[in-house]
Amino acid sequence: MARIVRAVDGHAAIPANFPIIVNDDMAIIEPAFAWLLMLATVPGRSHSPETVRTYGEHLHDWFDTLEQSQLEWRAVTETEIASWRNRMLGGPSPHTRRPYAHSTINDRVRTVCRFYSWAHHAGWIDALPFHFTDVRISLGRQSFLGHVNPRPGIIAANALTVAQYERLPRALRVDQLRRLFAHLDAPYRLMGEWALATGMRRKELCGLEGYQIPETAHLEADKHPLMGIGLVITKGDQPRTVYAPIGLVDRTLRYIDEVRTPLIRRLRARDSQYRAPASLFLNRNGRPVTRQRLTAAMAAAFAASGVEGTGHWLRHTFAMTMLARLQQQARDTPHINPLKIVQMLLGHRSIQSTAIYLRCIDMYTSDLEESIAYLYGVAISDA
Repeated sequence: MARIVRAVDGHAAIPANFPIIVNDDMAIIEPAFAWLLMLATVPGRSHSPETVRTYGEHLHDWFDTLEQSQLEWRAVTETEIASWRNRMLGGPSPHTRRPYAHSTINDRVRTVCRFYSWAHHAGWIDALPFHFTDVRISLGRQSFLGHVNPRPGIIAANALTVAQYERLPRALRVDQLRRLFAHLDAPYRLMGEWALATGMRRKELCGLEGYQIPETAHLEADKHPLMGIGLVITKGDQPRTVYAPIGLVDRTLRYIDEVRTPLIRRLRARDSQYRAPASLFLNRNGRPVTRQRLTAAMAAAFAASGVEGTGHWLRHTFAMTMLARLQQQARDTPHINPLKIVQMLLGHRSIQSTAIYLRCIDMYTSDLEESIAYLYGVAISDA
């Protein structure tokens, strides 16, 4: 049975925590290793550790399937990849016990096909085990750069991917936000406030450290209603600045004084060997809040409040509310570009990732008008 092992310390050639896929005999599966290493290290092509880990998990499932079916990876055809895809369509995930989303299945299929495209280019195989087919899409789903396509409305799609209906992001209404935050305790409520007011991702929230919160925020309140916080730990490791409302910074300082610091003192009194981590948000055991734990806390709060969504919807709410607010401002200040500003605030590499929100704000205009004040903490503190 194929499995994944991790490079522990890393060295000049292999990054730490790099996923290494091995077979049942614990021998490294060389082509998978070579492709993932290329993605992680080759200049101009390198991906974030999280992306490489995800690709590694996809490849692991594929090679595990090959090993259990006693198939040689070079000899597979489109039929074998389709059978693997159909297995995911027909049954639940062994990890979550829930059906696979079509988007998840397509991501896995595309990863395997990218691997085989690289193997073909590198001379490992003579032919690709998949093909592309022309697919017509509606004008509404084309990007705003679609005019450069000589065949508008037609794209080349992998024949192995399955139909996937586009689900546009949705902003949470004020009443939903109130109910959600009422079911979040420290520090998860505060982390939710940061996600809502700045658009930060899970990784970025869990990567915040205490020193990044300025103790003199209240002195700047009359001059600047927002305070820039530089992020170092981000998706793709691209440093950026988020802008937190002064009220949120003040509540964070109270969390440090009234929750975090007393917790650390109690743990030190109980265990002289305890050393507080630099992380801003700590769990009850004095350890950094992990992305998995934050996800679980958010999922529980959404379920308890009866609100549909996930923690990532707070980021969507920020993006749409901020874009709507900037579009209003652009009427009086036409030189600003709302979409570019939101792209910068969200940390999107491609503006096409941000442009999807343009289609969303027209659908939820009335909800967003109520959310603008809420975004900056007026209602959060009173929930």
